[in-house]
Amino acid sequence: MSRTKCLIIGIAMTAATAAILLAMGRIPICECGYVLFWTPADDVAGSSQHIADWYTFSHIIHGFIFYWLLWLLFRHNSVAERALGAILIEAAWEIAENSPWIIDRYREATIAVGYTGDSVLNSVFDIVWMLAGFFFAARMPVWVTILTAIAFELLALWVIRDNLTLNVLMLVYPVEAIKVWQGG
Repeated sequence: MSRTKCLIIGIAMTAATAAILLAMGRIPICECGYVLFWTPADDVAGSSQHIADWYTFSHIIHGFIFYWLLWLLFRHNSVAERALGAILIEAAWEIAENSPWIIDRYREATIAVGYTGDSVLNSVFDIVWMLAGFFFAARMPVWVTILTAIAFELLALWVIRDNLTLNVLMLVYPVEAIKVWQGG
């Protein structure tokens, strides 16, 4: 499949994800009425509402993981075709993450008591950030990608007391001691 065709399909998949999220009742942009490129750590209400925030690093790491997974499973396919698989996985996560079940799970199992889900803008950019990670992993040596992922995890852990590793752990198997620590 040509890169152009993959690009068109990828844009269509992302647009379809946005349409599904809107149909689910997700807000298009932050309820604050404006769009920021970056939401700082102290803007808890703006987290997951704008273009990028501290959880953006998790989505970039998703791209690293999806690149390696899809390379292992579909080496014979082009990078562009594998990127479509990564978009499909990330889009499915964005839809699941914004379902009432996962939103309630975040509220119950993590310190995200007031979490209401992502804006559609944030979800679309989560897909874009994942693709940035995917193409980074496609071009960089494995050791650079691994060190980058570790640096992102440690930075987010230091700044917001959360990262992809803790996020997954707390969703799957909540640990009260971690929840207390995250709460400061």
